[in-house]
Amino acid sequence: MKVLQFPLSRITIGFVLGILTASYIKPAPSLLLGLLAAAFLLFPTAYFLQKNILKNTIVFGISTYLLSFLIGATTLVTHTESYQKTNYTHHTTVFEKPQFLSLVIREKLKGSISNDRYIALLNKIGTKNYTGRILLNIRRDSVYPTFVTGNLLHITGVLYKNKIPNNPNQFDYGAYLSKKQIYAQLYPDSELIRISPELKKDIWYYASNIRSTIIANLEKNDFHKKELSVAIALILGQKQDISPEIIQSYQFAGAIHILSVSGLHVGFLLLFLTFILRPIPNTKRGTLIKLIIILLSLASFAVIAGLAPSVVRSVTMFSFVAIGYQLRRSVNIYHTLLVSVLLILVFQPSFLFDVGFQLSYIALFSIVWLQPLLVSIWTPKNKAINYFWKILTVSFAAQIGTMPLSIYYFHQFPGLFFITNLLVIPLLSFIMILGVLVMVLAAFDYVPILLSKPLEWSIYFLNNIINSVTSFEQFIIRDIPFNIYLLLSSYLFIIAAIVWLKKPSFNKLAIVLVSIIAIQVSFMHIKWNVQSQQEWVIFNLKNNTMITERNGNKTALYADDSIRKNSSKNTVLKSYLTANFSVLSTKEKIKNTAFFKENRILIIDSTGMYSEELRPDIIMITQSPKINLERMLQILKPKIVVADNSNYKNIQKHWRQSCEKQKIPFHAIGEKGFFKLN
Repeated sequence: MKVLQFPLSRITIGFVLGILTASYIKPAPSLLLGLLAAAFLLFPTAYFLQKNILKNTIVFGISTYLLSFLIGATTLVTHTESYQKTNYTHHTTVFEKPQFLSLVIREKLKGSISNDRYIALLNKIGTKNYTGRILLNIRRDSVYPTFVTGNLLHITGVLYKNKIPNNPNQFDYGAYLSKKQIYAQLYPDSELIRISPELKKDIWYYASNIRSTIIANLEKNDFHKKELSVAIALILGQKQDISPEIIQSYQFAGAIHILSVSGLHVGFLLLFLTFILRPIPNTKRGTLIKLIIILLSLASFAVIAGLAPSVVRSVTMFSFVAIGYQLRRSVNIYHTLLVSVLLILVFQPSFLFDVGFQLSYIALFSIVWLQPLLVSIWTPKNKAINYFWKILTVSFAAQIGTMPLSIYYFHQFPGLFFITNLLVIPLLSFIMILGVLVMVLAAFDYVPILLSKPLEWSIYFLNNIINSVTSFEQFIIRDIPFNIYLLLSSYLFIIAAIVWLKKPSFNKLAIVLVSIIAIQVSFMHIKWNVQSQQEWVIFNLKNNTMITERNGNKTALYADDSIRKNSSKNTVLKSYLTANFSVLSTKEKIKNTAFFKENRILIIDSTGMYSEELRPDIIMITQSPKINLERMLQILKPKIVVADNSNYKNIQKHWRQSCEKQKIPFHAIGEKGFFKLN
C-alpha cells in the first residue's frame, strides 16, 4: 500500500498507538514527560547520524515512530481531566456526603423513562473552584421545566461515581461515560436546586439557541413532530427527540448511520455551498472569498450540530477537500483522511474511542480503497443503471469494511442493507439539500410552506421505506457471538484479500490463506475455552431472581414463570449467552438447594423454610423472607451470604449487620452487582 509510504501515515499510526497504549496502561504523567523529553533529544540526534554518518539505516525512522508514539500518549494524558488536580475526582468528600455544587448546563441528552439528563460542567464545590463534567439527572415529575444550555444551577447533593455493570457481559455504561470525561452522576432532589437568573452565554449557548429557534419555528408552521425529530437528526445531528422505535427501525434496516451527521451529510452540504457560490468569479480574490465562506459555513454547521465526533471528523475532512478544490490543487483522499484523523486527535484524543468515529473512518477508507475495485467489475452503459450500480458498490464497500466492527459492538447484521441504501441515498440527497435551506430560513423565522411541506413528505416516505425494509425480520441476523480475536483476524482477512485482488501474486495469496487460518484458529481457541468453562451466576434483576448454570456452551436457566416464558426477549440473558458463545439448553424453576462443583447452595425464598442438616457453603436469600438470620448463621455456618435484588433494602441492612457480627461476608447484589462462582 503506497499510502503507508507517506510520512504522515507513519506519524499518524505511531500517534494512534500512543493514545491506545496510554489508555490501557495509564502511565504516570511525570514518567511520560520524561520519556517524551528523551525522545525529543533522540530525534535530532538520529537525524544527524542518518544524514552524516549512518547511511541507509532505520535509526531515524524508529526515532520518528517513538516520538509520535510518545506525543500521542502525552496528548491523551494531558487531555484526560481526571489527571488534573482541579478535577472533582480529587475532592475528598464529594462522593461521601452532600456538598454545595455550582454547575452550568452544557448539553441536553436523550432522557430515560424517569429522568431528563444533561451534561453539566462543575464550577465549584463549596467555596473552592473545581472542574469536570458530570451527568445530571432530573426527575421528570420535578417542579422544574426543561433546562437549557447555559443555565447556572446551585445544587446541594452527593456525586455518585460511575458504576461497574450490574450483570456479566452487559454494556459498560460507566466506562462509556469515562471515555467522554464524565466520571460521576448527580441525582438531586428538586427542593435542593436553585436556578440562577444569569445565563452563561458562550458558543454552546448560542448554538443551542439557534437549534431551539429552528425547531420552534418549524413546530409553529405545523411541521409534524415525528418527521421533525428525524429532520433535526438528519441535518443538525440532534437525536434527543427521536422515539426508540424509529431508532430501532433504522438500526435493523442498516441505515442508522444517516441519523448521525457524517461525511455523507457534510458532503451534500459542501456541494450545495459550492453550487450557490458559483456566481462568484474564480479570480484570486473571488476564490479566497468562496473558501472563507465555505470554511466558516462548515465550522458553523459543526457548532450548531453539537460538535459530535462524527460531525467534527466530517467537517475537518471536507474542509481540507474544499481548500484543495478552491486552490485548484489535486487532493489525495488518503492524505486528507490521515490529516483529518491526526488533527482531530491532537485536540480530542478521546474521540478515538468513540464507536461512531471508528465506524465513520473505516467506512470512508473502505469506500476509497475498495469501491473502485467493485465498480470495475461491471460498467453499465445505461446512465440510470450505472448510477444505482455506483450506489450499490459504495454501500457494499462501506459494509464490508465496517461489518466486523459493527458485529463486535452490536452483535447483529442487517441483511438488506444494500436495498436500504439503494432506496434511501437518492432520497437523502434531496432531503439534505432541501433541509439545509429550510433550516437556514427557519433560523430567521421564515418557513415557506412550498419548502417545508416537501421536506416533511420526503421524510415521511423515508420512514416508510425504512419500516418496509425492517418488516422483513428474517433478514436481520441478531445475537451474533463475536470477540476481539475474531475481530482482528477478520480485518486481517479483509485487508489481505483486497491487497491480493488489486494486484494478485502468489505471496499475497499466501497471506490471504494465512488470514483464513487465523480466523479458524481464533474460532477453535474460543470453542476450546468455552467448552472448558463452568460457572454459576446470580443476576442483578430488580424485584426478580434469575440464576444460570453454564457448562461449556450449554446454559441452564433457573427463574420464575414470567422470566422463563419471556427468556427470548430478556436482554440481560441474551447478552450473557451471546458473549459466552452459548445457547439456552434448559429452563427450570428455582429449587431450594443447588450444587455447583464442591459448593452446596441453600436458596431461601419468601417462605423462609430451610433444612438445618444441609450445612451449605453459600446461603442465597430471595423475596424478603422473615427469618432470624443471626440464629441461622450460628446453626448453618456458611462461607458467604448472598442477597439478590428481589429483597427489600431496609431488611438487607439488618442482614449485613448480622453477617458482620458472625464475620461472614455479605454480598448484596443490588449494591455490588452479580455474583459468580467458577
